[in-house]
Amino acid sequence: MQDVSILNRDWLLIGRQVRTDFNKLIDLLAIAADGTVIVIELKRDKTPRDVVAQAIDYASWVVSLADYQLIEIYQAFAERYQRPHASLEDAFEAKFGITLDSVTLNENHQLVVVATQLDASSERIINYLNEHAQLSINAMFFSAFEDQGNHYLSRAWMIDPDEPPLPVPRKARKEPWNGEFYASFGDNRPWESESVNIVGASLWLHCRWWRRLVLEDPRYALRGRPRLGQHPQDRLRRRG
Repeated sequence: MQDVSILNRDWLLIGRQVRTDFNKLIDLLAIAADGTVIVIELKRDKTPRDVVAQAIDYASWVVSLADYQLIEIYQAFAERYQRPHASLEDAFEAKFGITLDSVTLNENHQLVVVATQLDASSERIINYLNEHAQLSINAMFFSAFEDQGNHYLSRAWMIDPDEPPLPVPRKARKEPWNGEFYASFGDNRPWESESVNIVGASLWLHCRWWRRLVLEDPRYALRGRPRLGQHPQDRLRRRG
């Protein structure tokens, strides 16, 4: 398949039988006008569950592709299949009327399984991944029929593609701990209240800052055994 418009006229085909780093072959690879990468897996002789699992496996590789890798994939595809545009930049602008550098490539990706039919289990898996795992995966069904000597090919989406797709979220960067601790006591109690001091006395052993200060800093030590309501800071003294 060199013309992906039979699947979606708004996609640009950039690769066919694309080899991954783990030596698997992606049937078709395409991009949309917003830079989204589409992984297209054809069912052929594979079982429904296998084709869904393979698509997810391929997505784990596609998500890491950089711009230059997608450009190289298209260049190899264009050379092998004699496409009219030798570069992805030219093909993208000819297809969508905008320049390639005006979009962010591979910010999101989608998975599409192409089949004549899927079993009920595979359909449940696809629905679950869309609704609960925020993985944009869909299935397209093709069927051929004849009418008075004319041959027709019909297609139907399992999930309406006009619905806003759920992008695959990237892992959020976790900010480093700033060394502060917070506690909520349910109302505006002053720190001098006995109830707050009791809570502080019962929780101070779990505070890494206090343990590190007492155990690792030779200048400080704690005096005596803790008393009910006593703040640990009241027991802190300098050595020597």
